[in-house]
Amino acid sequence: MAYHFENIRLEKGMYSRPGKSFTQTLEELDPSENYRGTSLEKLEPFQRQLKRFDIHVKGAGSDMVEKFFHTTDSSVLFPEFVSRVARQGMEEDSILPAITATVTDFDGMDYRSIASVPTDEEKTLMRVEEGARIPQTAIRSQENLVRLHKRGRMLVASYEAIRFQRLDLFSVTLRQIGSYIGRMHLEDAIDVLLDGDGNSNAAESLSIGTSPIGGTAGTLSYEALLTFWSQFDPYTMNTLLVSPDVMLAMLRLSEFQNPLTGLNFQGTGKLTTPLGAALLKTSAMPVGQLIGLDKNYALEMINGSDIMVEYDKLIDRQMERAAITSISGFAKLFTDASKALTV
Repeated sequence: MAYHFENIRLEKGMYSRPGKSFTQTLEELDPSENYRGTSLEKLEPFQRQLKRFDIHVKGAGSDMVEKFFHTTDSSVLFPEFVSRVARQGMEEDSILPAITATVTDFDGMDYRSIASVPTDEEKTLMRVEEGARIPQTAIRSQENLVRLHKRGRMLVASYEAIRFQRLDLFSVTLRQIGSYIGRMHLEDAIDVLLDGDGNSNAAESLSIGTSPIGGTAGTLSYEALLTFWSQFDPYTMNTLLVSPDVMLAMLRLSEFQNPLTGLNFQGTGKLTTPLGAALLKTSAMPVGQLIGLDKNYALEMINGSDIMVEYDKLIDRQMERAAITSISGFAKLFTDASKALTV
C-alpha cells in the first residue's frame, strides 16, 4: 500500500518558513488525520518520514549516522533529529516546569511583562455593600523590558568522525548538549528570582540570625524554616529551591527524618518538606542559600525559540562547528511570591 508521505519532497526551506517549525510544515503537507484507522495512526509526521527511509534511531538495532545521508531527501531530516534529541536532554530531570507559573511564546529578544502590585489595603478582601465601590486591582505593563538570552553549545565534529557512529550512541552526546542548555536556562531563572528582571523586583532577602528569622547565622534549624514559611502570606510557600549543601543540612534535621517522609521519597522519588513544600536541589543555587516560592505566582518563562540548529551545515555534512541554541528569558510576576534565605 502506498502512502502520501512517501511522495513528499523534503528540502532545506522547510526549516525557514516564518512562524512554522519543520514538524508543523510536515503536518501541513501530510496531515495526521489521514492515517486514522491505519497502522500508522500513532506516528506523527517526522516518525512517518523516518519509516519512509527505514531509519532506526533507538535501541540496539539503531542505524549509523550516515543512514540519514543516503538520499538528498533523507538528509533534510537530520537537523530535526538533532533538535529533538537535544530537546529531550533539556527536558530530562528539568525542574523549570516546577518553578514557573506560565510559559509565554514570544518572537523577539525584548519582552515586556505585566505587573500587579497591590497595596495592603487592596489585598484585603473587603465586603462590598450595595451601591458601594468595588475594590480594584490595577494591572500594568512593566516599566523595563525583560531581556531574553540565547544559550547554546557548539557541536564540534566532522561528518567523517561520526558517520559510522550508531544513532543511539550519538544521541547520548546530543542529550548532554541539551542538558547543558537547560542548565543555563535554570541559572537564568534563579538569577531573576533572586535579583529581579530589571524592574526593581528582587526577592526579599532574609538571613538566619537576623530578624525576623531567629537562630544562629550559619546553622539551619527547623524553627528558622517555619519562620521563613510564615513570611509568605497571602501566598503559599509550596516550593523550595536549595543548594546541595543546604539540602544536606535539611536532611540532617530530625523533622526531616520522619518515617513518612522517607517512605514518600522511596515510593515516588520526590522529597517534600514537613511544611508541604516540594524540595528541589540544584547546584545552580548559590552555596548556603535557598529560595522559597509560590510556584503558581512567582515566575514567568518567556520562550523566544525552541531548540535551533544550523540546518544548512548539518544537511550539507559541514558539521565541523554547528551551533545548537535556544532562546528564553524570565520575568517576575508577583515579587512577594518568592523570597530568599541565607543560612
